[in-house]
Amino acid sequence: MKEMTKRVLMTLTGVSVSGFSVGMFNFSVMGVDPFQVLMHGIAKHVPIDFGTLYMICNLVMLVAIFFADKKKIGLGTFINIFLLGYIVEFSSAFFAGLIPDPSLPIRILFLAVGVLILCLGSALYFTGDLGVSTYDAVALILSEKFPVKFQYIRIATDLVCTGTGFLLGGVVGVGTLVTAFFMGPLITLFRHRVSMPLRYGKAGTDERIAEENKKRTHKD
Repeated sequence: MKEMTKRVLMTLTGVSVSGFSVGMFNFSVMGVDPFQVLMHGIAKHVPIDFGTLYMICNLVMLVAIFFADKKKIGLGTFINIFLLGYIVEFSSAFFAGLIPDPSLPIRILFLAVGVLILCLGSALYFTGDLGVSTYDAVALILSEKFPVKFQYIRIATDLVCTGTGFLLGGVVGVGTLVTAFFMGPLITLFRHRVSMPLRYGKAGTDERIAEENKKRTHKD
């Protein structure tokens, strides 16, 4: 019971923190994350509103993930689909009301902090292991099926989303490029240094990292 409570708290905290970080991205006006670039690019070519498009794409990906690895679907998945948008909306309005006319240094600060807490939040709910967002699941599943570390697969999927979204008319900013190149490595860093020790303790973390490396070696 204590273990499940810890996992639920890590999942809820991770998703909530991630939502606030997207609000910080919006406040910085320096580019959205790669998946959002792709969604905005697609939205320019289909006759439906963005919210409906976003839901349809997530549901299609949810079906694909169910058949690829249904263990990635859980509490965190549905919180991302149904709650994350409200957290982003609230945090965006909160920051805009707090600082109505931010200077460039303030916007850069919000972008930098936003990237860090987005990666921390992702690491928390990844390790809670109660389901992840449909987009996050893609890199996690691929990293488990191929002998390539998660951080490098995440960079690849982010760059594919960014490039495709840009070609379709999505807007790419500094924040987009920062997340594309640094989210994967930073999530891994926070998993190994923060979220895994929080759940498993130091000894348990070392064992699990060794197991991950061993599995990857066998796939080579």
